[in-house]
Amino acid sequence: MFKHILIPTDGSARSMKAVKAGIAHAKTAGAKVTVLTVIEPTGVLGTDSRRVGVACTTLLQKHAQPYQAIIDTAKKRRCDLIAMASHGRKGVSALILGSETNKVLTHSRIPVLVYRFAS
Repeated sequence: MFKHILIPTDGSARSMKAVKAGIAHAKTAGAKVTVLTVIEPTGVLGTDSRRVGVACTTLLQKHAQPYQAIIDTAKKRRCDLIAMASHGRKGVSALILGSETNKVLTHSRIPVLVYRFAS
C-alpha cells in the first residue's frame, strides 16, 4: 500500500523504537524509508542509519519548527506515509510543551502513523 515512508526521529529512545517499528512496517509493505532528524538551530544531534534489508536514506536538517520540516520533507521526497513516535505527554505539560507529533497530525495532508510505547 505505501511505497515510501518518512520516519522522523529526535534521537530519543522512544523515537528510535518508532524508527525500528517503521522500518519493520516498511519491510512488510515492500516500501523504502527516509529517516529524518530535525534539529533546532541551537542543538546538535547525530544521525543513526539502521538497515534491515530496507532501502534507507538519512537526512539531517536545522529548522526552527521541526514539525514543518517533517511535513516539507515528506512532500519534497514524495513520501506517502509519515511514521513517528508519540511522547505521550498528558495534561498541562502537553499543552505547554506542545508536541511535534500533534503538530504534524494537525497540519499534514499525508497520512501519519503514530507509535506509542510504554514509558
